[in-house]
Amino acid sequence: MINKEVFELTENGLQNLKDELEHLKNVDRPANIEAIKEARAQGDLSENADYASAKEEQVRIEDRINEIENILKNYKIITKDTSTNVTAGKKVEVLYVESGISRSFEIVGTIEADPFKGKISNNSPLGKAIIGHSAGETCIVTTESGKELKVKIVTVE
Repeated sequence: MINKEVFELTENGLQNLKDELEHLKNVDRPANIEAIKEARAQGDLSENADYASAKEEQVRIEDRINEIENILKNYKIITKDTSTNVTAGKKVEVLYVESGISRSFEIVGTIEADPFKGKISNNSPLGKAIIGHSAGETCIVTTESGKELKVKIVTVE
């Protein structure tokens, strides 16, 4: 039996994927098909950079469509619970004890993670360290390089 990966998504993340899939199928794919037709009309395909570029874009579009469709067949919605503990789907403010720097994050599934937008994966070192803990607790985060950082959970929403 094949073990299928289940992708954890927030409601917002699910909607974003559905919107992206619709855009890929209804905007990007048709525009790419037109670009391929125009490039073919230029003649010799062996040295046609426009054609090669359009074909590469076609592969990227089709790969992303397949990836999203696979995710949409194998997802689980992250539901916010009412506990005060850190769980996926909650917003958390942490204080890095040594530096005194405070950061806020939303804990999301791996697919939605984007640290630059304040979204960290529940499977990241920080996510793993704080899941299950509550405001006021201090946790040790072991980075991928093996360094240990102390973080204090300030708030959990």
